[in-house]
Amino acid sequence: MNQEDITIRDAQQLVDEWIHTYGVRYFSELTNMAVLTEEVGELARVMARKYGDQSFKAGEPTDPADEMADVLWVLLCLANQTGTDLTEALRRNIEKKTKRDATRHINNPKLQ
Repeated sequence: MNQEDITIRDAQQLVDEWIHTYGVRYFSELTNMAVLTEEVGELARVMARKYGDQSFKAGEPTDPADEMADVLWVLLCLANQTGTDLTEALRRNIEKKTKRDATRHINNPKLQ
């Protein structure tokens, strides 16, 4: 698999292979849900400091990319654990949003 062009399905497979090769086993779903929340908090901290009003402390990470990847990693773990095909789930979600919001945002005066 070419890791330069990773699809969502590829990413789920890569995470699963990594877990079974290096991680021994998945953490429980509830533990991973807590870890996901923790990772989102770490991303929020970087975003608040980089784009908000807070300032960075010495030695804190300043690039949100690694924190975003951590969030994605745990989400991929949860998808694998629950038998969720994220490629298909995202396709259905985009379809749902397109039907539901076809004119909603275009007609929102707050966005004009």
